[in-house]
Amino acid sequence: MLGRIFTVGGYTLLSRLTGFARDIMLAAILGAGPVADAFFVALRLPNHFRAIFAEGAFNAAWVPAYAHVHGEKGQGAAHLFADRIFTLLLASQVVLLIVAWLFMPQAMSLLAPGFSEDAEQRRLAIELTRITFPYLLLITLVTLYGGMLNVMQRFASAAAASIFLNVAMMMTLALAAWFPTAGHAAAWGVLISGFMQYFLLAGDLARHGGLPRFAPLKLDEDVRGFFKALGPATLGSMGTQVALFADTIIATFLPAGALSALYYADRLNQLPIGVIGIAIGTVLLPEMSKRITANDHDGAMKAQRRAFDFTLLFSVPFVAAFLTVPDEIMRALFARGAFSKADAVAAGGTLAAYAIGLIPFVLIRSAVATFYARKDTATPVRASLTGIAVNVALKVALMGSLAQIGLALATAVGVWTNLLLVLFFAVRRGFLVLDRAWLLSLAKFLLTGVILAVAFRLIARFSGSALGTMRFHDEVTLGLLAGGGTIVYAFVMLVLFGRSWLVSLVRG
Repeated sequence: MLGRIFTVGGYTLLSRLTGFARDIMLAAILGAGPVADAFFVALRLPNHFRAIFAEGAFNAAWVPAYAHVHGEKGQGAAHLFADRIFTLLLASQVVLLIVAWLFMPQAMSLLAPGFSEDAEQRRLAIELTRITFPYLLLITLVTLYGGMLNVMQRFASAAAASIFLNVAMMMTLALAAWFPTAGHAAAWGVLISGFMQYFLLAGDLARHGGLPRFAPLKLDEDVRGFFKALGPATLGSMGTQVALFADTIIATFLPAGALSALYYADRLNQLPIGVIGIAIGTVLLPEMSKRITANDHDGAMKAQRRAFDFTLLFSVPFVAAFLTVPDEIMRALFARGAFSKADAVAAGGTLAAYAIGLIPFVLIRSAVATFYARKDTATPVRASLTGIAVNVALKVALMGSLAQIGLALATAVGVWTNLLLVLFFAVRRGFLVLDRAWLLSLAKFLLTGVILAVAFRLIARFSGSALGTMRFHDEVTLGLLAGGGTIVYAFVMLVLFGRSWLVSLVRG
């Protein structure tokens, strides 16, 4: 399990690093103005649908269902099941794409109403979104293929696929002078990456399992069970995405640059979410599904507890850094070219607000795995919808006084509500036991985070006084924060947890 986590996490880390290189190019070329805001709307729209219907709901229902059919009825039945789901999936995505192309102006009026005051920005956003939207169809098929490969214990290609998004966008941004605007260059990069990701996953699956083919539609027991799980999973996945939709809608009414600040802050916040939370959750779901199918419920619970410990171990430094030195991080990474230091400060405050909810963001995928592995996609919906209600209510209350920072803060409170309810339901149904040892571990992680946050603040102050106005001051400061923070964190972990705890965590 640990090896598979590092496989997924390693490729995801490479994806995030190339993503930072891409975002540095975006910041320098697009900046944080009207064209950038139009592109980010064009990027967010297919990504919201992808997160709901592809990586969110579909993956949550698909992986346990496919694992169950594969384990109970054999490879032949699993292939037939995959063929039928592939046929339905492709047909629905083609219809959605056609509808989106035809009614994009109406959709833009709903999703970015603030652009109505600027006809040119609205026209640009519609044009860019029509370019990026086919990406959704390709990524949905990538998710189908990736789920099948994960059940086969093959995680590498699915984890590496998103690297192509960054590479393709950097290629097109480098050729931005040949496009009408830099926004067009970035949008075409998104679409090209969809084809690159599709062919990577299709090639891997063709070699090791066989690609799904068109099959006559038949609502047999397996297909009905899949759709029974898919409906609640869709509602559950919509929770976070509705909140992000609300961010996009509200931010279009805020001053220019608000959407860009949200984007860059969220990109940094997504580093631990993707590398840690999603990587561990991706490995944990098929692992728990297999154990529960084999009636090994204790083993499934132990796997989830280890996943929680791994998640906290790798997440605490990010929380401490994002809360205490967000401006220093933003300036070092993005403050160049068209992206000013004032833009970095706005994005830094937004990052700190997001960081308040970082722990539940990285834990939620592992927390809901105990329900998804049992084909219970309904229970997480109750928690998700409650969280989204809290989230949206706070967005409306805070947007006036705190602008985009209020939107990020509302997201953090909403995801905490979601996680706490999921844990409550899991404990009440006996799927999770929060014993004294694990609660003590949580207290130690909290103390470690506080000590690390103090260390980051002291290092930042030392750097400010010692380096003055030297060239590359911000970049050197970030290096000192990374190096000094690593040393402090390793020392505190050994003192509070001990070497034996770390060894037992790795060895299981």
